[in-house]
Amino acid sequence: MKNIVLPEVKDRSLVFFLAMEEFVARAVEGDSFFVWRVNPTVIIGRNQDLEAEVNLEYCRTHGVEVVRRKSGGGCVYADKGNIMVSYVSRRGDVSEVFERYLNTVTECLRSLGLDAEKSGRNDVLVDGRKVSGNAFQMLPDRSIVHGTMLYSTDFDALETAIRPPVEKLERHGIASVRQRVTNLSGHLDPSVVASVEGLEEALVRHFTDETVVLSEEDIVEIERISEGYERIITLK
Repeated sequence: MKNIVLPEVKDRSLVFFLAMEEFVARAVEGDSFFVWRVNPTVIIGRNQDLEAEVNLEYCRTHGVEVVRRKSGGGCVYADKGNIMVSYVSRRGDVSEVFERYLNTVTECLRSLGLDAEKSGRNDVLVDGRKVSGNAFQMLPDRSIVHGTMLYSTDFDALETAIRPPVEKLERHGIASVRQRVTNLSGHLDPSVVASVEGLEEALVRHFTDETVVLSEEDIVEIERISEGYERIITLK
């Protein structure tokens, strides 16, 4: 599997990376993988009720960008402590693709000494609490899984910026998001992984065996694709 790398390391918006997933799916042969992080952003699924599930006033006053993605799945809060994972593969049955991806994520975390397990169709738990949620997008001949990996996310901001439906919390027998999630920084042995960058490196090592560096021309095309995403709150 190929690790896709940008030619320049700098802060980029979340819509850039969603567009990068689409570009990689169209332009890079074989299976691909990359990790990325962004400044505080809320990503809402294609079919979700924006007003009901996002605290828009908080996002406006606290510098949180809000974006709607093209895939389904739940509402996600991302910041520099939450590793975003992009997994692009051949088109396949949703369950089969998720299974292959989640198995690899779980194996990676277990190799780092964590008690990791799959939960339901698209979550990964460590010590019984969620550290990774994932969504699926189907293209004509490719599949995209985009996921999260909580390392040191600001849970105060997460809990205030998004409003999961009450019935979803009740289904898990909890009263708040914070009761269900945990940061991996509190579970990892610092002698094994001591930083969010270290966890990114571990994921890349576990998933990939070669590196592809995108060109400046590729970046221009990604930026063109990004114009097709809905930016609900854009911060300048």
